[in-house]
Amino acid sequence: MSRLNIQILYKTLFFILVSSQISFAQQGNIKIEQDAKLPQLLEKRIDMSKNNELGERFKIQLYYGNNQKASNTITSFRSKFGEWPSEVVYETPNYKVWVGNFRNKLEADRALLKIKEQFPSAFIFKPERG
Repeated sequence: MSRLNIQILYKTLFFILVSSQISFAQQGNIKIEQDAKLPQLLEKRIDMSKNNELGERFKIQLYYGNNQKASNTITSFRSKFGEWPSEVVYETPNYKVWVGNFRNKLEADRALLKIKEQFPSAFIFKPERG
């Protein structure tokens, strides 16, 4: 075969390939149906995420024991560290002082380093969901 015939053959094959792809292309319409409550659920999830109500969280426990010392501990904590939420939790028979609602262990570790200067018995834990 001559060089000219080979070039014509390649061009013809290329043209056939391209035209067959174009001629077999498909078009379609997609219709997505969603429940009307879905946007409301998404908004609720965003609000819960902002309020730290979702996901696994870490807390720091400062104290456990009687009510009077727990109250004194939380008052002392709040006067020294205002950046983290704190609460007294009653779990029979003790009162516990819990601090923070940290998204991950790294955040809790950073806070613990600061808190341990004033409260040396503080430790990190992950509360069970109940």
